[in-house]
Amino acid sequence: MSIPSSLDQSFVVVDRVSHSFSTQKDQSKDFVKADHPSLGFGYTPGTNPSYAHDWSNKGTGGGIRLHGRHFVDEYGRVCHLRGVNVSGCTKTPVDHDHENFPGDHRTVTFVGRPFPLEEAPDHLARLRRWGLTFIRFLVTWEAVEHAGPGIYDREYLAYVRKLLSMLPEYGLKAFVSLHQDVWSRYSGGSGAPAWTLEVAGFDLHAIEASGAAWLLGQRRGGHVEEERGLWPCGYQKLSAATMATLFWAGDAFAPKLVVEDRDGKSVSIQAYLQRHFLDMFDEIVKAVGDLEGVLGFQMMNEPHRGYLEIPSLHSFDYNTDLHLSHVPSAFQSFQLGAGYPTEVPTYTRSFPMPTKLTGHVLLNTEKIKAWRDNGPTNGQCIWQMHNVWGWDTRKNEGVVLQEHYFKVHPKTKKQVDWYTDCYYPLAHEWTERVRKLSKPDKIIFLEPIPNEFCPPSFGNEGRISNMVYAPHWYDLNALFSKAFGNFSVNVQGLSRGMFPLKAFYWGQKGVRDNYSVQIANLVEHASKSLGETPVLIGECGIPMDLNKKAAFKSGDFSWQTKMMDAMITALERSLVGFTLWNYNPDNTDNYGDDWNGENFSWFSRSRALPSSLLFHEQTAPSLDNGGRILSSVVRPYPAKTCGIPVKLEYEMTSGTMVYEWTNHTDPALSESLRAAETEIFYPSLLSQSRKLRVQGLEAGDRYVWDESRQTVFVCCDDVKTPGKVHRVVVSVFPALDAARPEFFVNDFWSDFGPYVGLLGLFVFFFSAYVVAVNA
Repeated sequence: MSIPSSLDQSFVVVDRVSHSFSTQKDQSKDFVKADHPSLGFGYTPGTNPSYAHDWSNKGTGGGIRLHGRHFVDEYGRVCHLRGVNVSGCTKTPVDHDHENFPGDHRTVTFVGRPFPLEEAPDHLARLRRWGLTFIRFLVTWEAVEHAGPGIYDREYLAYVRKLLSMLPEYGLKAFVSLHQDVWSRYSGGSGAPAWTLEVAGFDLHAIEASGAAWLLGQRRGGHVEEERGLWPCGYQKLSAATMATLFWAGDAFAPKLVVEDRDGKSVSIQAYLQRHFLDMFDEIVKAVGDLEGVLGFQMMNEPHRGYLEIPSLHSFDYNTDLHLSHVPSAFQSFQLGAGYPTEVPTYTRSFPMPTKLTGHVLLNTEKIKAWRDNGPTNGQCIWQMHNVWGWDTRKNEGVVLQEHYFKVHPKTKKQVDWYTDCYYPLAHEWTERVRKLSKPDKIIFLEPIPNEFCPPSFGNEGRISNMVYAPHWYDLNALFSKAFGNFSVNVQGLSRGMFPLKAFYWGQKGVRDNYSVQIANLVEHASKSLGETPVLIGECGIPMDLNKKAAFKSGDFSWQTKMMDAMITALERSLVGFTLWNYNPDNTDNYGDDWNGENFSWFSRSRALPSSLLFHEQTAPSLDNGGRILSSVVRPYPAKTCGIPVKLEYEMTSGTMVYEWTNHTDPALSESLRAAETEIFYPSLLSQSRKLRVQGLEAGDRYVWDESRQTVFVCCDDVKTPGKVHRVVVSVFPALDAARPEFFVNDFWSDFGPYVGLLGLFVFFFSAYVVAVNA
């Protein structure tokens, strides 16, 4: 399918023609709540000057809140939020020094991440045009407090405030997410400032050589085969695993590590780190918590338990911790960090499981220590200091002294549960502080450890009022193989004991079904634990450098298009909102997202038109330049529904969306509905030079299609009869596949059915022949 670039518009309007529209800027005063104009007698659909994907107070009647498992606006309409993570480039400062990393970590700046303020109108208008108006806005601890403990970057906070203040003008809403991966840039990921590792005793310039972290990805590594996908293994390495353990449970597992706080008092390392973390977050909330464009906050991206709960010092959980390349156990990491050469296992990619053990290698032959001699441990491994292990000088080898040290609380001797003992207590304290410093209606977003289902305890000890459960989902097989084709695998199922043949799928239909099963599992487990709590997939995306980066040479991104389509189709089937990973203006073909070899952004500033040539109207095709696989990303969806969504199907090869919803069955909910207009986003990207068709509505129902606002406004005659079902089919004419489809939705039978049939006939006649001969 080729997307038309013409500025020509086609309109299909019932009762009235489209209306002029102008956005409004953020206002500090509270929005006055009122009934939606659609309840007025003689109202013509689309008269209200808003649009489907407008989440500003003007577009939602005063804001968005939670009700049961749904986001709802102040008119009582169910809101389907979808958007993007902005942005992957915020993991590193604007002056990140690849060659001299770690460099002078105290003088870096994140001002201009994710993009300079002068570029903001271009990016925000682009996201509005694409209907991706809900943002997971990323900040890092390092961005706020890189200069030292208690020293906050006021210039950065002011920049963030100015940027987020612009969102309502473009109909955007955001939740601010504190991002981290593998604890910090200085332990191979992103997030915490360098001084957090130093205060624990690590030597920043010895972490890599001692095997305590993989840092090549910070120097633009990670793009060649032997380095690809290694960074998540850093969670199990000494520096990141130790820091996570100290942060969450230092009081219990490292009580000997005491540091001096800013008040001059000696405090535990856990108290020190958590106090600075919470104080830093206070500064973020104070900077942006009052803004209309900020819906809520997320405490931490992809939290990790560190060493807590590992079954023994000799192994990690294969199901949750990636095993690729050199994967030292906790005990082996201790020895490496203490300067002892150690032989560790090596894993390589495999099938059907992601990796397998293929050998061993001797590391740290130069006997470099990860610990500073002038640090709080006096150069000793912190876990040796706590008698978790020791060194037998007679045998010249390490000795495990407490095999299950991180599984059982050292004092109470009770089994450790990271969620109930560590995560929930901090989440509750953090939530209380956020709510004191911002408006009480700010929503809290929380997520589990990556690749884990929602634990049952989340609905009890972990329950927080006005909360959204925001897990992540990726196709782990494609993610780590960086390959995608007709054959796909349900790794989620395999890792939990699924019979292999049930985990294999073929074709586009197969991969849609595969992903649908996996995402439905996430949602169902959340529902079992949390009941009527909204679920939003906080991260989901596809690598753009699939299949050995073939698309960058050929310009054919069809496999990426198919993979993105399958993923979003699965999300639509589960009726959950999402924020795609990721929109990164700094993405390039050579370096991707310029962090650990990742390449997920389907937009690149280097491919886009300069700002001087851009128009910001929703119908401006100039905004699409720089985008890739837009036909699978930019899709129609019901943004605001007068009722409960039941079914959403979109076939990207034709441009047809089918949507079903019902009236409320709860009289109280029905009474709270103060609107009669459902608003559906249908992208101008698809409708330009075509006519839009709206079918399936009942007699008395009315609609208006306004391409300038990319919205189908639907007013159903009956929005009160409990349980009444509504159905609408929105399509374009000619259909997107009128000439030829962008791809065929194939499966095993469409590809191999004739051959299977012929084989069956051969077997039948051959058997008959054998029977006849032997008769």
